[in-house]
Amino acid sequence: MHLHKKLSMNYPIIQAPMAGVTTPEMVIASLETGILGSIGAGYMSADATRDFIRQVKKYSSKPFLINLFAHEVPPVVQHEITIAKQALIDAKIDNQIKRDEVKLSKSQYDEQLAVVLEEGVAACSFTFGVPTPLQIRLLREKGILVFITATSLEEVHVASQLGVDGIFLQGMEAGGHRGSFIEPFQYIPLKDLFTQAKDITNIPLIVAGGIATKEQMDWYLKQGAEAITLGTALLVSDESGAPSAHKERILCAETDETVLTKMFSGKPARGIMNGFIEKMEMMPVAPFPYQNDLTKGIRARAAFANNSENMSLWAGTNLHHATKGTIREIIERFVHADL
Repeated sequence: MHLHKKLSMNYPIIQAPMAGVTTPEMVIASLETGILGSIGAGYMSADATRDFIRQVKKYSSKPFLINLFAHEVPPVVQHEITIAKQALIDAKIDNQIKRDEVKLSKSQYDEQLAVVLEEGVAACSFTFGVPTPLQIRLLREKGILVFITATSLEEVHVASQLGVDGIFLQGMEAGGHRGSFIEPFQYIPLKDLFTQAKDITNIPLIVAGGIATKEQMDWYLKQGAEAITLGTALLVSDESGAPSAHKERILCAETDETVLTKMFSGKPARGIMNGFIEKMEMMPVAPFPYQNDLTKGIRARAAFANNSENMSLWAGTNLHHATKGTIREIIERFVHADL
């Protein structure tokens, strides 16, 4: 049985699990529209993860996916943190950064995974790393489908060896963080990654990165993709938790205005070029997730002030195709574009 049948999808479309902007309303609206809704739980605590799962279950009985960050948190090197914070001060981005009390992240991965096993969801995907064989077995025993994000053929090979239920192929066009977990990180166009991955694995492939038209979706499905993922197209939806200034920058774009940057979080991510990225160019950054911790106050104040120059404006290369509306309106326009 195809994955979209197992997951009760009317359309072979998955709402990207965008950590930080995905709301319960967004997931529920996706499910009720007939696509697979996804919880982006990457930055959540275990308790917040549980609450989010229960909110979705309260308003929808349909299967949904949850995404976890499976990365190892590096040891704290205070010297690196001090240098990275001073760089933010020297760049004169936000005069309050000096007074920010930085609370450094600790991994919630194991606790979150325990919540997923306890609460029971239809599918769990992993980004920045892979679950252990034991963790995969525990998920399978609960009837939970397992997916891994891959950005290179080496990562596809690892996922194949683990025998997961599906692989999210993330092309270089994708907005937000690269899901890479094998260094050196690679930046491969989605079509190339997909074409090459088909030759080395029989595991179902889900494609993500710069997909913005039905014509693109139809091509990938015809070539054997199991489903496509929509991120930027749904980030601008009414149900999205992205700040209004972020949505407006995407909706006003007339061409690809994106760049890859590590300046916000310490990991490569694609977003719209803005003042923050320009001022921080060539500046030292702390490793992920500590750079993300350092810039959290800056980004929160920017969101409050609706100041897009200091926000992480994650978006894919085809952002200029995005249109406003509810999840249902956006999906209906997308799937019926050629009628």
